[in-house]
Amino acid sequence: MCTDKNNCVLPEDVKNFYLMTNGFHMTWSVKLDEHTIPLGSMAINSITKLTQLNQSSMYSLPNAPTLADLEDDTEEANENQPEKPHFDSRSVIFELDSCNGNGKVCLVYKKGKPALAKDTEIWFLDRALYWHFLTETFTAYYRLLITHLGLPQWQYAFTNYGISPQAKQWFNMYKPITYSTNLLTEETDSFVNRLDPSRVFKSKNKILVPKKKGPVQPAGVQKGPSGPPSTSKASSGSGNPVRK
Repeated sequence: MCTDKNNCVLPEDVKNFYLMTNGFHMTWSVKLDEHTIPLGSMAINSITKLTQLNQSSMYSLPNAPTLADLEDDTEEANENQPEKPHFDSRSVIFELDSCNGNGKVCLVYKKGKPALAKDTEIWFLDRALYWHFLTETFTAYYRLLITHLGLPQWQYAFTNYGISPQAKQWFNMYKPITYSTNLLTEETDSFVNRLDPSRVFKSKNKILVPKKKGPVQPAGVQKGPSGPPSTSKASSGSGNPVRK
């Protein structure tokens, strides 16, 4: 446990959290086709489970490697990410969340013992024992935890290789914006829904369908009631009798 016994001082926000509640664990499920599927899990270890990642042997065998032996010192800090933690005495590391076996979220004292509160950061240790920076403070990490709803493998969204395809489907369903951390770093204007009413409500051009026409009739012929042909003779003069 992170106490005076370990020669470390808890950060003020972590101390206030444990004064309010002894850890935190919340789960939620979804119902699909009459089946309840456990999905989200948000957890912070209790004070008794805030244990230090020890440097002892990983296996109960003589001369077995330790975490410090497996550490890769080839990765150096860059401008976008601070110096990574170390498994040896250079860092003091406490586990905040086991992430259901997908890794570990850790409270890291960067400058070893005596561990001071101002030297802490929150890091994610994946299953391949690579470190990934999350936040500078516990409060900021707690907000991330709530924002991501405890979705499976959400911490991997802050790694170079990202979340698995299965976890990506859950993100697209419940947190489509926070799925991509690149979107979070863009300007706020990128989330503004620029709606152009003139284009949305503009009526579409209707395609005129030509009407079917009947057979074309010869010129001068008009339809009318049928009757016997005319037998009258044309007179030579209109209204004048003909003399014989």
